Amino acid sequence: MANRLVETINTQARRYGDREAYRFCWRKDGEWQSTSWNDFSRQVEVAGKALAKLGLIEKDTIAICSPNTPQILITELGAFRNRLAAIPLYSSSSQDQYDFIVENGGATVLFVGDSHQYPLAYSYWKRHPERVKRIVVFKNSDMALKDDDTISIFWDDFVRIGMEAGDEVAREVEARAERGLPEDMATLIYTSGTTGEPKGVAITHSNYDAAIEAHIKLLTQINDKDISMAFLPMSHILEKAWTFFCLTKGIPVAINYDPRVIQDTIHQVHPNIMCCVPRFWEKVYAGVKEKIAGMSSLQRKMVERALKCGKKRNLDYVRLGKKVPWLVEKEYRFWDKNIFMKLKHAIGIPDPNFFPTAGAPLSDRIVEFMRSVGIDIVIGYGLSETTATVSFYPNVDYEIGTVGVPLPGLQVRIDDNGEILVKGATVTPGYYKNPKANEQAFTDDGFFRTGDAGYFNSNGALVLTERVKDLFKTSNGKYIAPQMLESRLAENKYIDEVAVIGDQRKFVTALVVPNLSQLRKWAESKGIDYSETEKLVSNPEVVKFIMGQIDSVQADVAAYEKIKRITLLPNHFSIMHGEVTNTMKVRRPIVAKRYAKEIEAMYAE
Repeated sequence: MANRLVETINTQARRYGDREAYRFCWRKDGEWQSTSWNDFSRQVEVAGKALAKLGLIEKDTIAICSPNTPQILITELGAFRNRLAAIPLYSSSSQDQYDFIVENGGATVLFVGDSHQYPLAYSYWKRHPERVKRIVVFKNSDMALKDDDTISIFWDDFVRIGMEAGDEVAREVEARAERGLPEDMATLIYTSGTTGEPKGVAITHSNYDAAIEAHIKLLTQINDKDISMAFLPMSHILEKAWTFFCLTKGIPVAINYDPRVIQDTIHQVHPNIMCCVPRFWEKVYAGVKEKIAGMSSLQRKMVERALKCGKKRNLDYVRLGKKVPWLVEKEYRFWDKNIFMKLKHAIGIPDPNFFPTAGAPLSDRIVEFMRSVGIDIVIGYGLSETTATVSFYPNVDYEIGTVGVPLPGLQVRIDDNGEILVKGATVTPGYYKNPKANEQAFTDDGFFRTGDAGYFNSNGALVLTERVKDLFKTSNGKYIAPQMLESRLAENKYIDEVAVIGDQRKFVTALVVPNLSQLRKWAESKGIDYSETEKLVSNPEVVKFIMGQIDSVQADVAAYEKIKRITLLPNHFSIMHGEVTNTMKVRRPIVAKRYAKEIEAMYAE
């Protein structure tokens, strides 16, 4: 077979047979069900036949809009056997986003997760009946189709189509798989983008093969005894590429259906490897810090000493590949048993191995803390266009404050304007049906323009500074990197989200979404009425308190970079209103427009 992902599950079924391939649970209080590699292989075979039977031909596309479920993997892998490409959509997509992506990608069979995504596909079909062959709904129970819906079927019906398909269909699917080429498109993933319309990133089988091969060589500490949790949406390139890597390594994957219940499922599964975004660790860190703050003076001193020892052992010795002195190791074992293990159990990862984290900046303080207690957060950097990884921490000599070193085989250079440029086997051949975007995205010598600014330090590690488009200049001519301030503020337990403002302004301001549960506790302790959220966030005493929290975080920031005024918002930035992307990156132009009145008020004399 030319393409690894076409044959991976069959290969693993022969190798592992009835060992667990994945597990899944629909409900928060439900039971996790395991599926073997043998059964997984049969499921993919049936899905492949069903897709062929639905009339899809080589090079067609299908769209999948669903929360994380095994059916996503089964459908995608079945599609690969037919030389089809899959278009993953975020389950929280708006109707406009859904319509644009499905139409632009030319999908004719639409897969949806449950009653939240079904109306998107139904509405699209009603307006474009000639473009849709079938809608397939993954969740069979607790859902009714529209009365006039003549095109939708449930997953069980889809499986039945595949099971009833004859030998001729099976032979055709096999022939398609044999005809597969490395340059075949596997995934068409649409970037949410902080500006403009989404662009379809074509990821080929050769892109995945190159990425998987590079990670197999580098990640020697990971093996088939580990268990991964698919927590990020499978429409996110980091989770998608990571899950394909895990399947290729024979690592079982626990599929988390609802990201809101991760704090429960992580305690049920105890994954020791898991892709994360910084927000996960920010919440963990805030919770730990709050617990420490509630300890007695003696307990706090013990924790302080334990962290000092953990930092010495893990950062001063292990990080540099040096032998740990016997006395330091002995003390660390004591603190690990009496403090760090309890902390890891409390988080739900008693035996942590490897936690790749990317998507936005994570404060150095949080990385240092987690590494000190023995949780190996691995900071990396990548994009959809690079099949996830551009760089990440090496096992030894990683540097906190960087995003690690480039993946072997990738050429990474810094352009004259500071932009990071990438070239290599994992880089997309281009945007789908978008020659104008391709012209802008690639240099004359074939390097992809990432849109991110950065530099290499003296040790060859990559340091990110900012999105090129996010850098702004005050009216005094000073450049501001808003993400640096935003990631620092995210450590604070009273702050949930921040959008730093200041382009062509005299000074820097911010729109702040407070952590309302923490803020209400504080308000109660001060005798401030918190029954109405809008009144609470506009209370001058509350604003002054949050400003004090911000000042404590930005004490060592240059005067021109400091946030001078803030406005507290009563609600989160909205994906539906386009204020943030599906990966929770702030869309600054839209936020600036939507909150123009509040922003102007902060600059009023």
